[in-house]
Amino acid sequence: MSERLIALLAPRRIPVPMALGLLLAGAVLVFLLALAVGAVRIPPARILAALLDPAGTALESGVVWNLRLPRTLLAALTGAVLGLSGAVMQGLFRNPLADPGLLGVSAGGALGAVGMIVVGLSLLPAPLRPYAVAFAAFLAALLATGLVLRLATLNGRVHVASMLLAGIVMNAFAGAGTSAFVYAASDLQLRDVMFWTMGSFSGASWGRLGAAALSALPLLLAAPFLARGLDALILGEREASTLGIGLEGMKRLCVLLVALAVGGAVAAAGMIGFVGIVAPHLVRLARGARHGWVLPASALAGAMLMMAADAFARIVVAPAELPIGLVSALLGAPVFLWLLLRQRAALEGT
Repeated sequence: MSERLIALLAPRRIPVPMALGLLLAGAVLVFLLALAVGAVRIPPARILAALLDPAGTALESGVVWNLRLPRTLLAALTGAVLGLSGAVMQGLFRNPLADPGLLGVSAGGALGAVGMIVVGLSLLPAPLRPYAVAFAAFLAALLATGLVLRLATLNGRVHVASMLLAGIVMNAFAGAGTSAFVYAASDLQLRDVMFWTMGSFSGASWGRLGAAALSALPLLLAAPFLARGLDALILGEREASTLGIGLEGMKRLCVLLVALAVGGAVAAAGMIGFVGIVAPHLVRLARGARHGWVLPASALAGAMLMMAADAFARIVVAPAELPIGLVSALLGAPVFLWLLLRQRAALEGT
């Protein structure tokens, strides 16, 4: 994002509703572009016709409604969840480098999914197997976050520094467990394991989208009510308490909502990095750090980034596709490095 664009979106130039409207328009444009590209190219005019004719017999209608629409919507939802969760975690930790992965939710979900693929599927009846891996990922993500929250709670208070350290331990433990399962996996199982460790939207379906949306809904609905508390927390915990913010309840609520939403995203798409860090950074550069702007803008920016990454993953090596986690790292790492260098230059200037 150029300095000129940052200046254009400055608070004194564009009101928050208008800036959010621009982001929403950009998200819709990327959404339509993602529907058009792939192994089968569909002209933009035909995309609109296919969307208006879900029961049509044309090739475009089948491709759009059965393949690309649930996939693109799942990518948008996952990006929105990761971007919003990253903004919440950064506000809670008062650290711009925080993201949902610090809680161990992504690593825990991957451990549950890989463990189920390698060990558990053979023990289950065939009708349950299509749902078992996603359920194991979701349950393990919640258990990992619950354990981190329990370790960080002392005398009824949630200590943010302890939660960070507990999350690091959980990530290390889950990573070691995942590596052990990968070592024991067969060649056939390794292909499924790759989905969870590198992320993919290739298994998107309307059912998987519905489950992910259900787990994301509480966070999406609660986000507007978290903004005031996160703004107050920037001043420090003591100052926030004097403003009437119930800090302990807010901390637990933030962690649980993020765990629920990201657990659903991991269960649907596997582990995906960088979106939760990059999206909040970009929107803060554009218009400041007030969470009334940062939370919805991070969700929209995350959705845009993830849809664009998924479209890129489908066309760069078509008809094959790249893992979405690889694409998000390739796109996110340079942006994150630029943000880091920019922040360093600002500190050196002061």
